[in-house]
Amino acid sequence: MSEVYAARRARLRERCHAGGSAGALVSRAANVRYLAGAAPQGSVLLLGKREDLLVWAGSADDRLPEGSRPDEALRVHTLSASGGDPAVAAADLAAAQGAESLAVEEHHLTVARHRAVGSVAPRLRLADLGGAVEQLRVIKDEEEIACLRIGAEIADQALGELLESILVGRTERHLALELERRLVDHGADGPAFATAVATGPNSGRRGHRPTDRRVEEGDFLSVCLGAVYRGYRCEIGRTFVIGTSPADWQIELYDLVFAAQRAGREALAPGAAYRDVDRAARQVLDSAGYADRLAELTGHGVGLEIDEEPQLGPAAMGKLDACVPVTVEPGVHLPGRGGVRIDDTLVVRPEADGGPELLTITTKELLAL
Repeated sequence: MSEVYAARRARLRERCHAGGSAGALVSRAANVRYLAGAAPQGSVLLLGKREDLLVWAGSADDRLPEGSRPDEALRVHTLSASGGDPAVAAADLAAAQGAESLAVEEHHLTVARHRAVGSVAPRLRLADLGGAVEQLRVIKDEEEIACLRIGAEIADQALGELLESILVGRTERHLALELERRLVDHGADGPAFATAVATGPNSGRRGHRPTDRRVEEGDFLSVCLGAVYRGYRCEIGRTFVIGTSPADWQIELYDLVFAAQRAGREALAPGAAYRDVDRAARQVLDSAGYADRLAELTGHGVGLEIDEEPQLGPAAMGKLDACVPVTVEPGVHLPGRGGVRIDDTLVVRPEADGGPELLTITTKELLAL
């Protein structure tokens, strides 16, 4: 993997040079991990004029924590535990290497930290790196996709086991905790985000935090969970009916959201505009009169973070490339009654390769549990 990380840093260095900067100071944890292979807490990456350094504030014995080993070709510069801010130290090191300019992630640094970085080397001209690393992260290599695929398998397995258990009478909170335990039991680093379990009138609500409401017969049950595997995060969302045959309104709403989700999935192709994927799903729900109940986005990218570029929304600019993993997750929530969410993680593939690759494969049939 060392050559992979070196190639990523080389691409970023090219962007820095094109923007007039000799190097870069990367402070956002996911970006550090992408370029260095690991991101010990508080660490920063310096793309220097003479060499690249991972700078971090060491522990008492000056050893990196287990599981935080970076690219072996990258030198680690360890500060003492009281040695100050690694970002400030990295700027000082850049100046010592003879750099005259340095690109920093202004969107990540606080104002105070930015001032501190500038003050330690006043002759060093600071520029904005912007979202350069995030843009590099959009297209995944096959090893990254393999990690996402394994994470999806873990999430599918955890969800499948839960559906085989007795659900009536159990609380949303208890079910969410059980799902997160099952993720870890099956090999996940942990949950990709706070697991959402929503029943009855809570179902279908985006970002719902589990409560002590108990599952009742006739409820919609919507679940959204994700697994982290080797740092990569995916997600899946499904909706079911509890204990009885679904009511007519539940079938109608479910079929509508399913049709919208299918339209969004089918729109995923290299060259497709982000907004067109959103439109494909959104217009199905708009035409049924739910325009005022829809989320801002139909989906988003996933990877080292659960919410990455691209954003699949009505105002999004840009077009999809091959090997970009995204979610497609439309939903409708009816206040007081509940609702439906269906969420998959897919990888954009050209038609010649079979079209979009579905990573999360738990059935989307409306099951009565």
